[in-house]
Amino acid sequence: MFIMKKIILIIKRHVALTVVFLLVVVCLCVFAYDAKKEKTGMASDARSATYTIEGKNVTLQNGYAEVPLAPGSASKEIVRYFGNEVRGDFNGDGYDDIVFLLTDDAGGSGTFYYAVLALGGKDGLQGENALFLGDRVAPQSSSFDGKKIVVNYADRLPNEPMTTAPSHGMSAYFEVQNNKLIQIK
Repeated sequence: MFIMKKIILIIKRHVALTVVFLLVVVCLCVFAYDAKKEKTGMASDARSATYTIEGKNVTLQNGYAEVPLAPGSASKEIVRYFGNEVRGDFNGDGYDDIVFLLTDDAGGSGTFYYAVLALGGKDGLQGENALFLGDRVAPQSSSFDGKKIVVNYADRLPNEPMTTAPSHGMSAYFEVQNNKLIQIK
């Protein structure tokens, strides 16, 4: 009986050590993978990448970012994933890329819309630049025809006040050149 208890105790210790060892290996693998993603700037999801908006790097976490308006300020600029995703191989490298819309709200009366680019690659997505679409516009649809990306939206006529609801159909045309989103019309 004593020998049986001793054998069970030894087996339990080996199982416990094996479990601890496996947990350490898994943690190290996850850490190494995250470090590689951080080092390369790649994200697994376009909603969690870093984009350059008006010269500032903004990192989304699940489609959301808060950026202080000034150092130490309690006021925040809120950047959100809006949608209207369009996917395709925009730069011809064999990986799917994404263009979608973000909103940027700095606390004033405006809500600024941007078209942003996330380039696909072997290790994930790389957030790139954002191009201003308009203030308080009404996005409609986005498409890719194999050459250019089209973002359709409603805006106001030049002589209409900002209090007027957007009702004039507009289209913005983009393409990817040197891995940056460029407006072409």
